[in-house]
Amino acid sequence: MRKRKFVVTTDSNHGRKVYPNLARDIVLTGVDQLWRADITYIRLREEFVFLAVILDAFSRRVIGWALDRHMEDELTLTALRMALVRRSIKPGLVHHSDRGSQYASNDYTDLLKANGIQISMSRKGNPWDNAACESFMKTLKYEEVLRNEYRDLAEARASIREFLEKVYNQKRLHSALGYLPPVEFEAQLATQKMETARRQLVA
Repeated sequence: MRKRKFVVTTDSNHGRKVYPNLARDIVLTGVDQLWRADITYIRLREEFVFLAVILDAFSRRVIGWALDRHMEDELTLTALRMALVRRSIKPGLVHHSDRGSQYASNDYTDLLKANGIQISMSRKGNPWDNAACESFMKTLKYEEVLRNEYRDLAEARASIREFLEKVYNQKRLHSALGYLPPVEFEAQLATQKMETARRQLVA
């Protein structure tokens, strides 16, 4: 059987509610103000698997992810649950994604609302609205996926976990972050915030 060369990961033709684009009006000043979410596919030797990720838009850090054989709602929910456990939810936090059915599902949007997170979606037929996530996916493919030939899902999950958590988050330098990796950038922000608070108390 001839292998498919690509897989469509966004199904916008659904009857679920879609939300306006809030992300384009946000001026970021810190972490946990805007999360960006997306899905991509990864080719294994005999099948395709799917990766859902959530990034903090300010620090570029991967804060939630899930890899599985399906693109059902549970894939994106698993990534979201990881992000919710790892991060501190602040008032005004916006979650941005495309209009895909997984992100528009009741379970997904209800979980966002239950945590006080505002919902934002890209405009119809406008991939640039989530360009930052698209850029991350290209980095993932070029620096990790295309350099490996995963035998199965377990091997892919282990290798991608290593890349996301140890390489991308902790070692990969970003020019937009002053040539710091996301984890170090966030640590520096936290230190600066504490120092500012200390000075205010002294004053």
